[in-house]
Amino acid sequence: MSSKAVPFYQRRHRHYDQSYRNLDTRYVVKEYSARKSSTSASAVRSSATSFSGSRIKCVCGADRDVQEYNVPTFKKRTQEQHAEQQVQQYSEQKTQQHRSYDRSVHYATELAHLEEDVRIARALAREQIDKVYIHRLVEEKMALQRHIHEECISRAPDILVRLRSHTVWEGMPVKLFFTVQGYPTPVVQWYKNESLISPASEPGKYRIESKYGVNSLEIYRTNTNDTDTYTAVARNVHGQSSVNAAVIVRRFRGEEEPLHPGLVPHLPLTDLVCFTHIEVQFLETFGVTFGVEGDTLTLSCSVLLTPDLTRLRPQAEWYRDDVLVKESKWHQLHFGEGRATLTMGHLNKDDEGLYTLRMVTRGGVSQHSGFLFVADAAALVLGAPGAPMDIECHDANKDYVIVSWKPPNTASEAPVIGYFIDKCEVGTDNWIQCNDSPVKICRYPVTGLYEGRSYIFRVRAVNKAGISRPSRVSIAVAALDPADLSRLQKIHLDGGQEIVICQDDLEGDVKIPGSPTNVQALETSKTYVVLSWDPPVPRGRDPLVYYIEKTMVGSGSWQRVNSEIPVRSPRYAVFDLVEGKSYNFRVIAVNKHGVSEPSEVTPPIQAQERLAVPSAPGRILASRNTRTSVVVQFDRAKLEEELIGYYIDKSVVGSNHWDHCNHKPIKYNRFIVHGLTFGEKYIFRVKAVNAVGVSENSQESEAITVKAALTTPSHPYGITLLSCDGHSMTLGWKLPKFTGGSHITGYYIDKREANHLNWHEVNSSQITERIYKVENLEAGAFYEFKIAATNLAGLGLPSDPSEHFKCEAWTSPEPGPAYDLTFCEVRNTSLVILWKEPVYFRKQPYYRLFCRIQRS
Repeated sequence: MSSKAVPFYQRRHRHYDQSYRNLDTRYVVKEYSARKSSTSASAVRSSATSFSGSRIKCVCGADRDVQEYNVPTFKKRTQEQHAEQQVQQYSEQKTQQHRSYDRSVHYATELAHLEEDVRIARALAREQIDKVYIHRLVEEKMALQRHIHEECISRAPDILVRLRSHTVWEGMPVKLFFTVQGYPTPVVQWYKNESLISPASEPGKYRIESKYGVNSLEIYRTNTNDTDTYTAVARNVHGQSSVNAAVIVRRFRGEEEPLHPGLVPHLPLTDLVCFTHIEVQFLETFGVTFGVEGDTLTLSCSVLLTPDLTRLRPQAEWYRDDVLVKESKWHQLHFGEGRATLTMGHLNKDDEGLYTLRMVTRGGVSQHSGFLFVADAAALVLGAPGAPMDIECHDANKDYVIVSWKPPNTASEAPVIGYFIDKCEVGTDNWIQCNDSPVKICRYPVTGLYEGRSYIFRVRAVNKAGISRPSRVSIAVAALDPADLSRLQKIHLDGGQEIVICQDDLEGDVKIPGSPTNVQALETSKTYVVLSWDPPVPRGRDPLVYYIEKTMVGSGSWQRVNSEIPVRSPRYAVFDLVEGKSYNFRVIAVNKHGVSEPSEVTPPIQAQERLAVPSAPGRILASRNTRTSVVVQFDRAKLEEELIGYYIDKSVVGSNHWDHCNHKPIKYNRFIVHGLTFGEKYIFRVKAVNAVGVSENSQESEAITVKAALTTPSHPYGITLLSCDGHSMTLGWKLPKFTGGSHITGYYIDKREANHLNWHEVNSSQITERIYKVENLEAGAFYEFKIAATNLAGLGLPSDPSEHFKCEAWTSPEPGPAYDLTFCEVRNTSLVILWKEPVYFRKQPYYRLFCRIQRS
């Protein structure tokens, strides 16, 4: 039997234990022993029978008379007979021994053959099982490598070559190309003016192709109806990307000759270029809007375009706090049929801010803005804080990433005592909590990631009442070393070809790695220190892992921090440090060939907070704005290091209950608080926020009653010529629509001739009535006028210029127009109309009134 040791990967297989290996052998030996025992027993019985035969009586004929016969006594044997008998017995014994020896040899030969067969069968079985096991290991390893490779190359669609706009003659074909990359392979759909293009809908009209990332749309026999904007949208599980271009089809007329298809120029048209001046006027707009987390909300504006060209529309852009809003799973943008919309399918406090719609045309930008407030959803536990917001990932590496967030506002709730961070691998729903105890600051290093995999994160706040709802998930981040890209080199060859090689291939065969360098503290806290270092140079082709050692200053003994979990990225967060103590650190690099020398020891690093809680803001002042809003201004905090922003709280005087004014920190020191009750008295307070925590509350403002503030009035309108005598004109106008919260105290009039640019003042003192006679005019000249109103707040904006009035004497027998038309006592079926009589009468001031009513 072979005594070769069993391989390590077969020791767990039960059919390779010692008992199974000798089972057949033991069976053969047992059978041989049984046969031998039976043969010896039969020989003994035969000898005993022959010895007792001399002493028995022979009986013949049992059913007859029996005659007894006695065996006579033998005579004494002679010496020769005795010798002959001994020789005969010896030969018989020899014969019997020879037969026994032949039988033993036969059994031994059979046993040897049987053992050889068992050994061969066992070897074949072992070889077959080894092949199956190794094949299974190879398949599992390849599946893991494929998964890691797919995760590494997985990314959202990225457009490399964009569409180009084309201008063609009617009847010619046109082909649009663009190149996109992404993994999994993106699915491309084509749209014409936001309508999906399907080749089956118009057979023979369109042809769509996609080969090796190059996508094309070919339109056969174009006509003027094909003049439009064409959009290509590439989608995969990680996101989507779009690109568009304009196609203009010109119609051949008269003497114009169409160009040859090969000579048709490709016009470099882009989305930002509009081909004519377009005037934009906002009709229906959005104002201050209020929402709650989890709701669906849409901001929309109705836009009037002049001229309204379907194929040449301005570009609609949405901004939140001056940051461009892009299409995503949280935001859906649409512009068409004279309306621009922004839909948020699942509101979050991250969406709070000032939204601006900008219509970009060749002539300029027209915009409209409105603030969106997003309140916290109902807490899962009564008294629990709101959810954190703005989850971001920084400094991602192979097995490490830093997660940061903004704290929630706690006006009436208990203060936040910490946060829990959760991670989830992209493609799964398995959320894993990263920290065992709450983190007190809004920044946390997450370790233990798997290289090549993508992760998303969320954060939950904790106070003494309970845990908040989870925040909105972060953007997916891949656990990869960004330095790997910098180690790639590109070599350009003739013919436009390129070769990409890794720097590792140029470093030769490096066995034992060198020592890491530049070990330093990237971030410090009360409970942890984030270390960073540079990999050894040269690094070599073999994968590196790192081990970190620490020692308390003055102790003299080194302790390995990550003895069980090797680090693959040049970043590591060391936890379980004593607050206020100083430590030295060093790093060791290891590959399959050996261990490097330790790096240089860092200077003493103390576990302490780098930031401090900000100071409270200064003096706060509240002033009137509108019937439902108040302007709050305050002095900034003196310590503004890495300040996230400010939170403002409000309270009705006497209620002793504070509510949130803003649910997302603001970075400016002036804020308009909306949603107040007209006539109520409010007080306000402010607090500053950074990553360490929230400052103390500022002093409360003075109580203010919510009322509309005094402003300048709007402009008058409806300027009408009431009379003219050839040297003067009598004008009348209507009261401004908005008086600014105070009575109108007077008006000022400006004039100019129709062919002049400069305006001239008519009156230097205020006019209290809405009628005035302008003197010293030139007969036969055309004049236009504009009027501005004033109140206690000041002079308002002037009106639009009036029509051109000709200075010539009126001679018609009909009276002039009545003016200053007003309405009062308005009821369901009646109203009272008041006016002032006409200024111009050719004859006696006797006239009849004709009233025309038109339904609007």
